[in-house]
Amino acid sequence: MQHTAQNTSDFSKGSVAGNILRLAVPMTCAQLINVLYNVVDRIYIGHIPHTSTEALTGIGLTLPVITIITAFANLFGTGGAPLFSIARGGGETEKAKKIMANSFTMLLVSGLILAVLCYVFRRPLMYLFGASDVTYPYADAYLTIYLCGTLFVMVSLGMNNFINAQGFGVTGMLSVSIGAVLNLVLDPLFIFVFGMGVRGAALATIISQFVSAVWVFHFLTGKKAVITLSPAYMKPEPAVIKKITGLGLSGFIMSITNGSVQIMCNATLQRYGGDLYVGIMTVINSVREIITMPANGLTNGAQPVMSFNYGAGEYKRVKSAIKFTSWACIVFSFFAWALLFFFPHFFIHLFNSDPELIEKGVPAMRIYFAGIFMMSLQFAGQSTAVALGRSKQAVFFSLFRKVIIVIPLTLLLPAVGGLGTDGVFLAEPISNVVGGTACFVTMLLTVWPMLSRKEKETTEKTK
Repeated sequence: MQHTAQNTSDFSKGSVAGNILRLAVPMTCAQLINVLYNVVDRIYIGHIPHTSTEALTGIGLTLPVITIITAFANLFGTGGAPLFSIARGGGETEKAKKIMANSFTMLLVSGLILAVLCYVFRRPLMYLFGASDVTYPYADAYLTIYLCGTLFVMVSLGMNNFINAQGFGVTGMLSVSIGAVLNLVLDPLFIFVFGMGVRGAALATIISQFVSAVWVFHFLTGKKAVITLSPAYMKPEPAVIKKITGLGLSGFIMSITNGSVQIMCNATLQRYGGDLYVGIMTVINSVREIITMPANGLTNGAQPVMSFNYGAGEYKRVKSAIKFTSWACIVFSFFAWALLFFFPHFFIHLFNSDPELIEKGVPAMRIYFAGIFMMSLQFAGQSTAVALGRSKQAVFFSLFRKVIIVIPLTLLLPAVGGLGTDGVFLAEPISNVVGGTACFVTMLLTVWPMLSRKEKETTEKTK
C-alpha cells in the first residue's frame, strides 16, 4: 500500500496533463463542495418566507469575516504545501514532515486568536461592513455561532492541501464532500423543521466542518499517508514558519484583499443603493465563488505537479504544466462568461425570488462578470509563481489587482458621470483586464526564461 502510494505521487513520471487532471478534477470537486458550505446556507436563507431578502443580506455581511478566516487557512495551508512538495520531490522527508507539522500548529494558533477577536468586535465590524439596523440581527445570529467552528475550518481547509500534495486527490475531495453533504442535509432540518432560521444554518455548517476536520486529521496521522503528521515536529520553528508564511502570503493577501473589496463594495452600495444592492452583491459573490472554482481547482491541482518537478529538476515538465494550465483556464473562463451573460436570471433565482432584486440584479451581474475571462490569466500567472517559490512576485500581483485597482475604483467610479451602483460593479472587470494581463505577461517574461535556462544547463550536464 505504501509503495503504491509513493508511485502514484511521483509527478515526474507519466503525462504532465494527466498528473494535473488527476489532482485537479477531484480538487475542483472538493473546492466546489467546500464553497457549498456557505453557498447552500445562502440558498436556503434566501428562501425563508417573509424575511428572505433581509436575512440573505445579513448573511452577506459576514462574508468578509469568513474570507479573513479562509485567508489565514491559505496562509499556512497553501504556503506550506508547495514547500512540502519541493522537499518531497528532493527526497527530504524529514524537512517535509517539519513543514507540514509547523503549518498545522500555526493553523490552530491563528484560528483560536481569530475566533476570539472576531467575536469580541463583531458588532462594530458588521456596521463597518455595511450593516443596517434591519440586517444586523441576522448577521449577528449567524456569525456568533459560525465563529465556534473556526478551528475546524482551519484544519479541514488548511491541512487538506497536504493530502492533495501527496497525490491523494480523491481523498482530498472526500475531506470536504463528507462535510458538505452533511451540511446539505442539516441545513433544511435546522432552518425550516426546527425553525432556527439563520442560527440553524450556522449550526449545520460548524457540525459539518467538524466532521471534515476529523477526517483530514485522521488521514494525515494514519497509515495511508505517504508522509504523516507527527507531534514530534509540531514545535514552532521560526525559520520554517517564515518560509511558509513567505510563500503563503500571496494566497493570504488575495483572500484579505477580497475581504477588503467586499467591505468597500458593501459600504459603497449601502450608500448609493441601500440594503437591496448589498443583497445583490451577496448573490454576485456567491455566484463568483461557484463559477471560478474550476479554474481555481485546475491551478491548485497544477501547483503540486509544478513544485515537485521543479524540485526534481524536470524543468521541461514544469513548462508543459504552465502551458496546459494556462490554456485550460482561458477556455473555461470564456465558457463561464457566456453562461453568466446569457443566463443571469437562473443564477439569481437560486438565491432569491424577490422581483425587485432580480430586476436590479441582472444588469449588475452582467457588468460585474464582463471581464471574468481575463481573471484566468491572473490564476495561471499567480499559481505558477507560488508553485515555484516566487513569493514576492505572487504577493505583488495579489496587491496590484485588488488594492491598487479595485478598491480605488470602487470608491471613485460611483461618483463619475452618475454611475452610482453601476460604478461599484464596473470596478471588477476593469481590474480583471489590467491585473490579469500584467500578471500573466510578467510570468512569461520572468519565469519562462529562467526555466529555459535551467533546462539547457541540465541538458548540458547530462551530455
